[in-house]
Amino acid sequence: MPMEKTLQRLLDTEMKAEQIHQRANEERQRILQEAMLEARAEEDRFEARLPELHNGFLEKAQHRAEQTIAELKRRYDERHAQLRKYAEAREEEALDAAFAVLIDPQADD
Repeated sequence: MPMEKTLQRLLDTEMKAEQIHQRANEERQRILQEAMLEARAEEDRFEARLPELHNGFLEKAQHRAEQTIAELKRRYDERHAQLRKYAEAREEEALDAAFAVLIDPQADD
C-alpha cells in the first residue's frame, strides 16, 4: 500500500502541476490579449492624432514660409531703396554729361 500511496501522490502532484501549467498558459494568453488590445488602442489614438499633427506641421511650415517671404521682401525693399538712391545720385552727373555733350560736342574727346 505504501507504493500505491506514493504513486497516488505522484499522480496528484502531476495533476496539480498540469493545472498550474494550464493556468499559467491561460494567464499568459490573457496578458497577450490585453497587450494586443492596448497596442491597438494606442495605434488608434495615434492615427486619430495624425490630422492634428499634420495640421501643426503645416501651420509651422506656413509660418516659416511667411517669415522667409517677409525677410526677402524687406531685403528687396532695402536693395531697391539703395538702387534708387544710387540712381538719383548719378542722375545729376548723367544730365550734366549729356548737356555738356549737347552744348560742346568736342567735350567728349
